Amino acid sequence: MSAGGRWLSADSRGSPIRYVAKVPADSPDVFVIGAGVSGLSTALVLLEAGLSVTVYAADPPQRTTSAVAGALWGAHLVGADQRVHHWAQVTLRRFRDLCAESAAGVSELRGLVASPGMAGPDPPSFARDAGGLIRCDPADLPGGYTSGWRYTAPVVAMPAYLDYLMDLVLGEGGQFHLGQPLRDLAEALDRSAAPVIVNCTGIGARELVPDPALTAVRGQVVIAANPGLTEFFVGEGADPDQVSYIFPHGATVVLGGTHERGEASLRPDPATAARILASCAAVEPRLAGAPVLAHRVGLRPVRPQVRLEAQTLPGGRQLVHNYGHGGAGVTLSWGCARGVLAEVTGQGEYGVADFARYGGTATSTVGANPEVCGQWPPLTEPK
Repeated sequence: MSAGGRWLSADSRGSPIRYVAKVPADSPDVFVIGAGVSGLSTALVLLEAGLSVTVYAADPPQRTTSAVAGALWGAHLVGADQRVHHWAQVTLRRFRDLCAESAAGVSELRGLVASPGMAGPDPPSFARDAGGLIRCDPADLPGGYTSGWRYTAPVVAMPAYLDYLMDLVLGEGGQFHLGQPLRDLAEALDRSAAPVIVNCTGIGARELVPDPALTAVRGQVVIAANPGLTEFFVGEGADPDQVSYIFPHGATVVLGGTHERGEASLRPDPATAARILASCAAVEPRLAGAPVLAHRVGLRPVRPQVRLEAQTLPGGRQLVHNYGHGGAGVTLSWGCARGVLAEVTGQGEYGVADFARYGGTATSTVGANPEVCGQWPPLTEPK
């Protein structure tokens, strides 16, 4: 049993959902909306800084997009600005520390990224800051690929990792509440009297804020029994939205994937699953006939830039946004959590306060540069 919690129910995969039985009478310092990797990491950083935190979510962690992730460290499908590198590096350091904790589900693995195109002078951008990069001999690559790089990077078993984060949040005294989806931010402000609200709702921010700059990019994966694989594989296609990947996690392996822009169905597509299995088996023949254990679908929240900024509301309350991480939510999680803490405490660490130093023009007010942050209606305190 988690510290401070009890078992409420089990989801469709049999994983227990943890829920805090004791609700404090006083309002917390911070009310975090969302229980994916961004929400839980943010809550934990705030708790470790000495703030009291309640996490509110319509879905438990195991039913979020984060639970679908592979998850290989490396920023991809994320809007480019100079803060991303810093956030990714903060997270890389944290993941490497977590490799020593078996319950976290984080392992540093060797693997291969391959491409069908001509070899360029540099490895793919998502691999450049990882370790041990070595250009491959084309003769050593799977069929259909002509260039590639070997390197090491953290790979995260997300179901285990999300449970690990939840245990830490509850162990630090955080509260977790499941409830109905919030219609808008005004309802969030009405639900909690906390002086700080943090929006970590991922693709849900498209309606919650609302933020028309946010686009869903659908990802589907197959979970199979691992036939003994110990290295990851990422195969880029001629089309940037074509990708095959293999991420081993002990007894299981995550096979992918898809980049379906604008698609919002969470129902697994059998034809897509068959294509994934065939393409991965072509790379690694041991996967042919591997028992399929599950199918998962998630919606990556993609926007021109990550939105990490604070706004002061009428009455003095603070609203901090932390969403729009695209396919890099896991990769940026600890760095962005530190950025939220910086916004809450006023100490700059690559939140909006530092954005101008790194090529951006946004400010921490509603109506900032719409090309960077989108356009949002003004918020008011609920009556």
